[in-house]
Amino acid sequence: MRVQVLASVMDQSLETIAERMRLDSDAVIINQCGRLDFEEKKCGGRTLRFYSFPERGVGRSRNEAILRADGDICLFSDQDIVYEPGYEAAILAEFERNPRADMILFNITITEDRRTYQISSRKRVHWYNCGRYGAVSFAVRRESLLASGVTFSLLFGGGARYSNGEDSLFLKEFMKKGYRVYTAPVTIGRETAGDSTWFTGYDERFFRDRGVLYHYLYGPLDRIMAVRFLLAHKGRLCAENGLAQCLRWMLDGIRLGKKTAKG
Repeated sequence: MRVQVLASVMDQSLETIAERMRLDSDAVIINQCGRLDFEEKKCGGRTLRFYSFPERGVGRSRNEAILRADGDICLFSDQDIVYEPGYEAAILAEFERNPRADMILFNITITEDRRTYQISSRKRVHWYNCGRYGAVSFAVRRESLLASGVTFSLLFGGGARYSNGEDSLFLKEFMKKGYRVYTAPVTIGRETAGDSTWFTGYDERFFRDRGVLYHYLYGPLDRIMAVRFLLAHKGRLCAENGLAQCLRWMLDGIRLGKKTAKG
Protein backbone atom coordinates (compact mmCIF):
# COMPACT_ATOMS: atom_id res chain seq x y z
CA MET A 1 0.00 0.00 0.00
CA ARG A 2 1.00 3.61 -0.45
CA VAL A 3 -0.12 6.83 1.22
CA GLN A 4 -1.13 9.81 -0.87
CA VAL A 5 -1.45 13.24 0.74
CA LEU A 6 -4.47 15.23 -0.49
CA ALA A 7 -3.62 18.84 0.33
CA SER A 8 -5.68 22.01 0.03
CA VAL A 9 -3.46 25.11 -0.27
CA MET A 10 -3.72 28.73 -1.37
CA ASP A 11 -1.39 30.72 -3.66
CA GLN A 12 1.53 28.31 -3.40
CA SER A 13 4.17 26.85 -5.71
CA LEU A 14 4.89 23.12 -5.94
CA GLU A 15 8.53 23.33 -4.83
CA THR A 16 7.83 25.64 -1.91
CA ILE A 17 4.90 23.73 -0.46
CA ALA A 18 6.51 20.29 -0.88
CA GLU A 19 9.58 21.46 1.02
CA ARG A 20 7.61 23.31 3.69
CA MET A 21 5.29 20.38 4.40
CA ARG A 22 8.19 17.89 4.20
CA LEU A 23 6.23 15.66 1.89
CA ASP A 24 7.79 12.20 1.69
CA SER A 25 4.97 10.36 -0.06
CA ASP A 26 2.84 10.76 -3.17
CA ALA A 27 0.60 13.82 -3.10
CA VAL A 28 -2.25 15.53 -4.93
CA ILE A 29 -2.14 19.24 -4.15
CA ILE A 30 -5.04 21.55 -5.00
CA ASN A 31 -3.82 25.14 -5.20
CA GLN A 32 -6.54 27.80 -4.87
CA CYS A 33 -5.28 30.78 -6.83
CA GLY A 34 -6.13 32.96 -9.83
CA ARG A 35 -5.17 30.58 -12.62
CA LEU A 36 -5.88 27.16 -14.14
CA ASP A 37 -2.76 25.00 -14.42
CA PHE A 38 -1.20 21.56 -13.81
CA GLU A 39 2.29 20.49 -12.84
CA GLU A 40 3.80 17.11 -11.96
CA LYS A 41 7.08 16.31 -10.31
CA LYS A 42 8.72 12.94 -9.60
CA CYS A 43 11.32 12.87 -6.86
CA GLY A 44 12.81 10.01 -4.86
CA GLY A 45 10.17 7.54 -5.96
CA ARG A 46 7.27 9.82 -5.10
CA THR A 47 4.93 11.64 -7.47
CA LEU A 48 3.64 15.10 -6.66
CA ARG A 49 0.73 16.37 -8.76
CA PHE A 50 -0.07 20.06 -8.44
CA TYR A 51 -3.39 21.43 -9.73
CA SER A 52 -4.17 25.15 -9.74
CA PHE A 53 -7.80 26.34 -9.80
CA PRO A 54 -9.33 29.81 -9.59
CA GLU A 55 -12.27 28.53 -7.51
CA ARG A 56 -12.04 28.92 -3.73
CA GLY A 57 -13.30 26.88 -0.78
CA VAL A 58 -11.67 24.14 1.26
CA GLY A 59 -14.56 21.70 0.74
CA ARG A 60 -14.41 22.12 -3.01
CA SER A 61 -10.63 21.73 -3.14
CA ARG A 62 -10.72 18.57 -1.01
CA ASN A 63 -13.35 17.11 -3.34
CA GLU A 64 -11.20 17.97 -6.35
CA ALA A 65 -8.31 16.10 -4.72
CA ILE A 66 -10.48 13.03 -4.07
CA LEU A 67 -11.43 12.90 -7.75
CA ARG A 68 -7.75 12.83 -8.73
CA ALA A 69 -6.45 10.48 -6.03
CA ASP A 70 -5.09 7.04 -6.89
CA GLY A 71 -3.26 6.06 -3.69
CA ASP A 72 -4.32 3.24 -1.38
CA ILE A 73 -4.58 5.48 1.70
CA CYS A 74 -5.64 9.12 1.33
CA LEU A 75 -4.35 11.55 3.96
CA PHE A 76 -6.08 14.94 4.00
CA SER A 77 -3.91 17.96 4.64
CA ASP A 78 -3.52 21.75 4.62
CA GLN A 79 -0.61 24.02 3.77
CA ASP A 80 0.21 24.70 7.44
CA ILE A 81 0.95 21.03 8.23
CA VAL A 82 4.54 19.83 8.56
CA TYR A 83 4.96 16.05 8.59
CA GLU A 84 7.19 13.97 10.81
CA PRO A 85 9.88 11.82 9.18
CA GLY A 86 8.49 8.35 8.48
CA TYR A 87 4.84 9.42 8.57
CA GLU A 88 3.92 7.17 5.64
CA ALA A 89 5.35 4.05 7.31
CA ALA A 90 3.62 4.96 10.59
CA ILE A 91 0.24 5.29 8.86
CA LEU A 92 0.61 2.06 6.91
CA ALA A 93 1.61 0.23 10.10
CA GLU A 94 -1.65 1.25 11.78
CA PHE A 95 -3.75 0.02 8.86
CA GLU A 96 -1.87 -3.27 8.87
CA ARG A 97 -2.46 -3.51 12.61
CA ASN A 98 -6.21 -2.87 12.14
CA PRO A 99 -7.37 -4.33 8.80
CA ARG A 100 -11.03 -3.68 9.76
CA ALA A 101 -10.46 0.08 9.76
CA ASP A 102 -11.78 2.08 6.83
CA MET A 103 -10.39 5.28 8.32
CA ILE A 104 -7.89 5.98 11.08
CA LEU A 105 -7.47 9.31 12.86
CA PHE A 106 -3.98 10.41 13.88
CA ASN A 107 -2.53 13.12 16.11
CA ILE A 108 -1.43 16.41 14.61
CA THR A 109 0.30 18.66 17.14
CA ILE A 110 -1.67 21.91 17.36
CA THR A 111 -1.23 25.00 19.54
CA GLU A 112 -2.97 24.77 22.89
CA ASP A 113 -5.49 27.54 22.14
CA ARG A 114 -6.84 25.67 19.07
CA ARG A 115 -6.53 22.04 20.21
CA THR A 116 -9.81 20.12 20.30
CA TYR A 117 -8.48 16.59 20.83
CA GLN A 118 -5.49 14.50 21.82
CA ILE A 119 -5.61 10.81 20.93
CA SER A 120 -4.17 8.66 23.71
CA SER A 121 -5.52 5.21 22.82
CA ARG A 122 -6.79 3.04 19.98
CA LYS A 123 -10.59 3.00 19.93
CA ARG A 124 -13.54 3.28 17.63
CA VAL A 125 -15.06 6.69 16.88
CA HIS A 126 -18.83 7.17 17.27
CA TRP A 127 -21.37 9.79 16.22
CA TYR A 128 -21.35 11.56 19.60
CA ASN A 129 -17.62 12.34 19.59
CA CYS A 130 -16.89 12.84 15.89
CA GLY A 131 -17.09 16.64 16.10
CA ARG A 132 -13.68 17.11 17.67
CA TYR A 133 -11.43 15.86 14.88
CA GLY A 134 -10.02 17.97 12.04
CA ALA A 135 -9.66 16.70 8.48
CA VAL A 136 -5.86 16.80 8.73
CA SER A 137 -6.09 13.83 11.11
CA PHE A 138 -8.02 11.68 8.58
CA ALA A 139 -6.33 8.80 6.76
CA VAL A 140 -8.86 6.78 4.76
CA ARG A 141 -8.79 3.80 2.44
CA ARG A 142 -9.53 5.19 -1.01
CA GLU A 143 -11.68 2.19 -2.00
CA SER A 144 -13.89 2.73 1.07
CA LEU A 145 -14.08 6.45 0.43
CA LEU A 146 -15.15 6.07 -3.18
CA ALA A 147 -17.63 3.33 -2.33
CA SER A 148 -19.22 5.52 0.35
CA GLY A 149 -19.88 8.37 -2.06
CA VAL A 150 -19.21 10.85 0.77
CA THR A 151 -17.79 14.26 -0.16
CA PHE A 152 -17.01 17.45 1.74
CA SER A 153 -19.78 19.98 2.29
CA LEU A 154 -19.62 23.22 0.32
CA LEU A 155 -21.68 25.00 2.99
CA PHE A 156 -19.11 24.67 5.79
CA GLY A 157 -15.37 25.32 6.01
CA GLY A 158 -12.91 27.99 4.90
CA GLY A 159 -14.29 29.98 1.97
CA ALA A 160 -17.85 28.77 2.63
CA ARG A 161 -20.91 30.37 4.25
CA TYR A 162 -20.17 28.87 7.67
CA SER A 163 -16.60 29.02 8.86
CA ASN A 164 -15.87 25.42 9.86
CA GLY A 165 -17.29 21.93 10.31
CA GLU A 166 -16.91 20.30 6.90
CA ASP A 167 -14.61 17.72 8.48
CA SER A 168 -17.09 16.75 11.21
CA LEU A 169 -19.94 16.39 8.71
CA PHE A 170 -17.72 14.30 6.43
CA LEU A 171 -16.81 11.97 9.29
CA LYS A 172 -20.42 11.64 10.44
CA GLU A 173 -21.69 10.79 6.95
CA PHE A 174 -18.89 8.29 6.40
CA MET A 175 -19.75 6.44 9.62
CA LYS A 176 -23.48 6.69 8.90
CA LYS A 177 -22.84 4.66 5.74
CA GLY A 178 -21.50 1.86 7.94
CA TYR A 179 -17.75 2.43 7.57
CA ARG A 180 -15.47 1.89 10.56
CA VAL A 181 -13.37 4.74 11.96
CA TYR A 182 -10.72 4.29 14.66
CA THR A 183 -8.14 6.43 16.45
CA ALA A 184 -4.40 5.79 16.75
CA PRO A 185 -2.17 7.47 19.39
CA VAL A 186 0.46 8.26 16.77
CA THR A 187 1.66 11.77 15.92
CA ILE A 188 2.34 12.19 12.22
CA GLY A 189 2.84 15.96 11.97
CA ARG A 190 2.35 19.41 13.45
CA GLU A 191 0.50 22.58 12.58
CA THR A 192 2.66 25.65 12.06
CA ALA A 193 1.64 28.99 13.52
CA GLY A 194 -0.04 31.38 11.11
CA ASP A 195 -3.20 33.28 10.32
CA SER A 196 -6.24 31.04 9.91
CA THR A 197 -8.57 31.53 6.96
CA TRP A 198 -11.58 31.11 9.25
CA PHE A 199 -10.64 31.35 12.94
CA THR A 200 -10.79 34.91 14.29
CA GLY A 201 -11.14 34.01 17.95
CA TYR A 202 -13.92 32.72 20.19
CA ASP A 203 -16.30 35.46 19.12
CA GLU A 204 -19.94 35.70 18.07
CA ARG A 205 -19.27 34.28 14.60
CA PHE A 206 -17.46 31.26 16.02
CA PHE A 207 -20.33 30.27 18.31
CA ARG A 208 -23.13 31.04 15.83
CA ASP A 209 -21.44 28.98 13.13
CA ARG A 210 -20.82 26.22 15.65
CA GLY A 211 -24.54 26.26 16.49
CA VAL A 212 -25.47 25.84 12.81
CA LEU A 213 -23.01 22.95 12.56
CA TYR A 214 -24.42 21.25 15.66
CA HIS A 215 -27.90 21.21 14.17
CA TYR A 216 -26.55 19.49 11.05
CA LEU A 217 -24.48 17.09 13.16
CA TYR A 218 -26.88 16.18 15.94
CA GLY A 219 -30.41 17.09 14.83
CA PRO A 220 -32.85 16.98 17.77
CA LEU A 221 -29.93 16.61 20.21
CA ASP A 222 -28.32 19.87 19.03
CA ARG A 223 -29.07 21.88 22.18
CA ILE A 224 -27.91 19.14 24.53
CA MET A 225 -24.67 18.69 22.60
CA ALA A 226 -24.14 22.47 22.54
CA VAL A 227 -24.37 22.66 26.34
CA ARG A 228 -22.07 19.64 26.63
CA PHE A 229 -19.53 21.30 24.33
CA LEU A 230 -19.54 24.59 26.22
CA LEU A 231 -19.29 23.00 29.67
CA ALA A 232 -16.39 20.84 28.54
CA HIS A 233 -14.42 23.82 27.19
CA LYS A 234 -15.80 26.81 29.11
CA GLY A 235 -12.47 27.66 30.72
CA ARG A 236 -10.87 28.31 27.35
CA LEU A 237 -13.73 29.12 24.96
CA CYS A 238 -15.96 31.22 27.22
CA ALA A 239 -13.34 33.12 29.22
CA GLU A 240 -13.89 36.39 27.38
CA ASN A 241 -17.65 36.42 26.77
CA GLY A 242 -19.01 34.19 29.51
CA LEU A 243 -20.83 30.87 29.34
CA ALA A 244 -24.33 32.36 29.13
CA GLN A 245 -23.52 34.63 26.18
CA CYS A 246 -21.71 31.88 24.29
CA LEU A 247 -24.72 29.62 24.77
CA ARG A 248 -27.08 32.31 23.45
CA TRP A 249 -24.95 32.64 20.33
CA MET A 250 -24.92 28.89 19.81
CA LEU A 251 -28.69 28.69 20.23
CA ASP A 252 -29.06 31.48 17.66
CA GLY A 253 -26.94 29.38 15.33
CA ILE A 254 -29.04 26.28 15.97
CA ARG A 255 -32.20 28.20 15.03
CA LEU A 256 -30.45 29.43 11.89
CA GLY A 257 -29.34 25.89 11.12
CA LYS A 258 -32.94 24.67 11.27
CA LYS A 259 -34.00 27.32 8.75
CA THR A 260 -31.03 26.59 6.49
CA ALA A 261 -31.64 22.84 6.57
CA LYS A 262 -35.25 23.36 5.51
CA GLY A 263 -34.08 25.40 2.52
